[in-house]
Amino acid sequence: MRAIVLMFDTLNRRHLEPYGSAESRTPNFTRLAQHTTRFTNCYAGSMPCMPARRELHTGRYNFLHRSWGPLEPFDDSAPQLLRGAGVYTHLVTDHYHYWEDGGLTYHNRFDSYEFFRGQEGDGWKGHVADPVTPDTINAKNPRTRRNWISREYQQTEDRHSQTLTVDAGLEFLGRNHTEDDWLLQIECFDPHEPFFTYDKYLELFEAGYEGRHFDWPAYKKVVESDAEAEHLRNGYLALLAMCDHSLGRVLDFFDEHEMWRDTMLVVCTDHGFLLGEHGWWGKSVQPWYDENIHTPLFVWDPRHPAAGESRTSLVQTIDLAPTLLEFFGLEPTADMQGKPLASVLTEDRPIREGALFGSAGGHVNVTDGRYAYLRNTVNPDNQPLFDYTLMPTHMHAPFSPAELREAELVEGFGFTKGVPVLKVPGWTFGNPYPFGTMLFDLETDPRQQSPLSDPALELRMIELLVKLMRENEAPPEQYERLGLPATGPVTEAHLLADAQRDLVDAAARPPVRRADLSPDAIVATVPIRELFRIPRAREAILPVLPRLDTPTGRTMLVHLTVVDVAAMHPDLDPAAVYELEKTLGALSGVSAT
Repeated sequence: MRAIVLMFDTLNRRHLEPYGSAESRTPNFTRLAQHTTRFTNCYAGSMPCMPARRELHTGRYNFLHRSWGPLEPFDDSAPQLLRGAGVYTHLVTDHYHYWEDGGLTYHNRFDSYEFFRGQEGDGWKGHVADPVTPDTINAKNPRTRRNWISREYQQTEDRHSQTLTVDAGLEFLGRNHTEDDWLLQIECFDPHEPFFTYDKYLELFEAGYEGRHFDWPAYKKVVESDAEAEHLRNGYLALLAMCDHSLGRVLDFFDEHEMWRDTMLVVCTDHGFLLGEHGWWGKSVQPWYDENIHTPLFVWDPRHPAAGESRTSLVQTIDLAPTLLEFFGLEPTADMQGKPLASVLTEDRPIREGALFGSAGGHVNVTDGRYAYLRNTVNPDNQPLFDYTLMPTHMHAPFSPAELREAELVEGFGFTKGVPVLKVPGWTFGNPYPFGTMLFDLETDPRQQSPLSDPALELRMIELLVKLMRENEAPPEQYERLGLPATGPVTEAHLLADAQRDLVDAAARPPVRRADLSPDAIVATVPIRELFRIPRAREAILPVLPRLDTPTGRTMLVHLTVVDVAAMHPDLDPAAVYELEKTLGALSGVSAT
């Protein structure tokens, strides 16, 4: 038995031709759909990147127990289980988060691995002098500086890390396609931002753009001009076309070596990306709307051939580890919550009534395939919230001594296999409270433009949500944070959507856009780190933009302007930005506009 998992990061289902896109250029995804089974109701679970990969290994949700982090010592890893059963496992990737502190235990679960440098903020090449960059709307921070340096070493497509990753995957196949008992994971960081690609792909979508460079949006409301926003979307489509070309190279190998006869192929992603939908760029700050959480999935299992067919049963990322184990003759472990996809492939038999999804400290969400319920916290401070871990690292660094001084060793959960864990006060990138609780009908409102007011339906969705939370051993404080019962029945007292409708409406207000201000407006042109050098400016800014007073804010967001960071605060009254412009003008001695 042989299996290949081809994974792209940030693959938006709605921009693929097999899922109905008319604007993209993805002929090889269309070709893929003709050779495989296309799933129309696949949802991611734990978000974003590394939590999703933890699900790929363990087959269980993790976002209710900790934030972004490594595999834990008690986790079951499908690649490692396969290794133990004599299946050779190999990873090729340019996903640099595997080599950061918050991803340091994943790649070593494989027998062997290859890593290609240069994506996003990867600290690859050592340059003391700042790189020469164009006039750009992209944020300016340590990650973007490293990326501009990396681009100098990827001037042609053959040197791009995506190309090198697929080259390495094809090299493995060329050497081993006649061997038996192996798993190959080809994992491309693209089309994750920045949307850096080559002219031959960008020219498929636009010509003659003369605005400022823009291929890396911050996760915020759209404040750019219509032309700039369209240029960014075209950049995503161009990079997606490059990914389509890489997919075609793998399909060519399958055809040439008749691998459809005996080799499983899974093509998947971790999540999507908002490209202006709901007025936002990105992910993680806002609730997990359908564009980001409802993902593409293609599976070919030679034991259950269903080429060119589709399946509507609700499936999730947590199902992939059990699927791979079952394919190689192994049983999923007792702690895996996912189910093998074999019965869905053969007869579209449902394997779950609901799908749980979300990110640590954010909305906790559920769908039954027709309705989506995005449950908000009931407390404006989004507390209580804790991480449970034996691997206390964030994305870029270990937990700080200040965090760990508040840690306590507590009894673990069933899935920790009798091992106690550290309980550490939690932190999340953004506070979900200002967005409110929302209920959507995905059949009549697939773009999620009209939140429902339906207490009976909300009660049913809360019951499903609580059932899945209990099955996942959600910590007691999660129920408190969400205003839900840890035990006992769900009642009308737990309804929240109508009570938080004012929050939903306020969060939908458009932000102050750059075009709304004069060309030299301080809040739209001067980075916050420079404004902080003005006496009393910090005291004026922080009450308006509290996200600046967080770990991410102090390191990354200070490189942005007030307008950019204001667009990350969904509940901010636009009038506050205009008032801040007057205040900063007075403090700096510049005439406010």
